[in-house]
Amino acid sequence: MGIDLEKQDMGVKTTGAIQDTSSRLMPVVFNWMTAGLGLTGAVALLTAHSPLALAIGQNPMLLIGLLIAEFAMVMVLSVRYKTLSAAAATGCFLAYSALNGVTLSFVLLLYTGASVASTFFITAGMFGAMALYGTMTKRDLTGLGSFCMMGLWGVILAMVVNFFMHSARIDWMITLAGIIVFVGLTAYDTQKIRAMGEQIGADADEAAFRKVAIMGALALYLDFINLFLHLLRLLGNQRD
Repeated sequence: MGIDLEKQDMGVKTTGAIQDTSSRLMPVVFNWMTAGLGLTGAVALLTAHSPLALAIGQNPMLLIGLLIAEFAMVMVLSVRYKTLSAAAATGCFLAYSALNGVTLSFVLLLYTGASVASTFFITAGMFGAMALYGTMTKRDLTGLGSFCMMGLWGVILAMVVNFFMHSARIDWMITLAGIIVFVGLTAYDTQKIRAMGEQIGADADEAAFRKVAIMGALALYLDFINLFLHLLRLLGNQRD
């Protein structure tokens, strides 16, 4: 009986430690995500007031090159983060955030400052609500995540097709679908990050903890940025 009670006590302590690790992970993830967004915004603002923004707008190949570089950084982080050092993973995430600021600088030139600001706050509100839902809900959101991932591939395919068709109606449908997809992914990714915190365990070293936090921050950063861009296409006012 004494041994059984001791085992039960150890099980309770282990479960509590795992929950503490998961709870400790989420603020770190959101802090890194916020740092990435802040860096993106600062770089976008600086680039928008430099000749580089005009060069990007006038040279599609330059923009494509920047997008390819961004995609490569995301792939490196996604595929090799376990073998990267914590410092390298952090540096890659921050470099991606800065480079994304360069490519998004045209947004500040295309849309009015007021519409960019208002859309940002709307995005923050929607993102915060879905992230809170993903954190608090006991419902398994795996099905939602799978549905949204299929929807994301559908959005990408539709964007490629509409690149040649130039249909305003299809563009509007893509925008609405994108908003729905990234709202759902925000809730799903938040819940998945909590599960990642439980998987690394209470005895994980700081390097492993940091890399998981960076990967979580990257996922939520991408959800936020894409939700913002789709909302801006729907709600933003372009400059004359």
